[in-house]
Amino acid sequence: MTRVSCNSGFVSSVNHSPPSLRRQAFCYILWKMMTSRDRWRVCKRVCLMFFLAGVTLTIVQRGNISTGPQFQLDRQTRKEPSDETDVQKRGPYTLANRFWKPMKAKKPKQETSTVEEPHHVTQELITKSWDITSANCSANLNFTSTEWFAGLEPTFKQFLLYRHCRFFPMTINHPEKCSGDIYLLMVVKSIITQHDRREVIRKTWGKEQVIDGRKIKTLFLLGASSNEAEKANHQKLLEYEDYIYGDILQWDFMDSFFNLTLKETHFLKWFSTYCPGVRYIFKGDDDVFVSVPNIIEYLEISSDVKNLFAGDVIFKAKPIRKKDNKYYIPQALYNKTHYPPYAGGGGFLMDGPLARKLYSASETLELYPIDDVFLGMCLEVLQVTPIRHNAFKTFGLMRNKKSKLNREPCFFRGMIVVHKLLPPELMAMWKLVNSNLVCSQKVQLL
Repeated sequence: MTRVSCNSGFVSSVNHSPPSLRRQAFCYILWKMMTSRDRWRVCKRVCLMFFLAGVTLTIVQRGNISTGPQFQLDRQTRKEPSDETDVQKRGPYTLANRFWKPMKAKKPKQETSTVEEPHHVTQELITKSWDITSANCSANLNFTSTEWFAGLEPTFKQFLLYRHCRFFPMTINHPEKCSGDIYLLMVVKSIITQHDRREVIRKTWGKEQVIDGRKIKTLFLLGASSNEAEKANHQKLLEYEDYIYGDILQWDFMDSFFNLTLKETHFLKWFSTYCPGVRYIFKGDDDVFVSVPNIIEYLEISSDVKNLFAGDVIFKAKPIRKKDNKYYIPQALYNKTHYPPYAGGGGFLMDGPLARKLYSASETLELYPIDDVFLGMCLEVLQVTPIRHNAFKTFGLMRNKKSKLNREPCFFRGMIVVHKLLPPELMAMWKLVNSNLVCSQKVQLL
């Protein structure tokens, strides 16, 4: 590169100038003394330096993003809110930003809760967990060549081919729901797309609360979406719903009518695993009206009953042989004349110790496609007769579906369970029953 040679006068004048001016003068002289080739080299090097600096900055920024924690929905260790009205005060949509954006990594903190749970409950939660981690299950082809199998309808063939697949992994779990002493666990069967039903239940009879010192908790039981095209979207929405409320148990089997029995056995196994301190269970559908005060009143007068199982019990029911009926059962699947006594699946009560016994009994039986009948079979194994009670109306209040009495709030006030009400009907009836309702005659059913 050409050397710079300056006369003494110019150098003297520059030396008496400010530093920034001296730098500019020096660069100007240097640029003028360069050849065109030297100038091109300088420009080329400067442009290369800026390009490399830009590339380096981009890589660093992307590295920071990619090494940040991905969104994780920590279902297993979610902690119970300290205030049951926390979600209501904040509103469910205030949590949206935290859910859809990646969470910042946090160091695990030691629990500092001042409320001590009974030692045996804490120990159970530590040492027990859901032990099914895979769902690899192939069809049982041993009886596919038999004559009786060939004559079955496709749905029953599918059921029998995979009936031996008894347990599946959990996709959403909340073992903390059973921590401590729970007086009543409200368990509701639902499917992913029926979010509106779950929402109304949370606002009405399924609201978690404490009544006279008795703690009441609510859980919803779900399988996987049966809509393959929308399965991913449905699952994401369900996870967001659970992120808000934390009251969903989900297993990785397809939600279908025949798989309701799987939902029954999976809950019994889950309950036996995580719930040593639960005294009573209400289990029902997501389209029923339930009176929690009436449940508590009934449980108080039944506190001395061992192996309590009460509901709308059906005795001497016969299997339905008409193929166009939803509850049709072929002779090859069940050849007895009558079913054992069983409670309608719309809603029933049982005590915690019996639920654990029912799980053990269910392990000795082949799965049956009608869930409430299957539970009756388990009761038969245990030699427990379910109690029929008139306050459980799982087939409606009146036989005549068009009767106005089916929507009479004074009747609802004296019931424990009434089936069937859709969300708007349930909300309207709930408001009526819990208003300053004046009935001409009190219905005595409890």
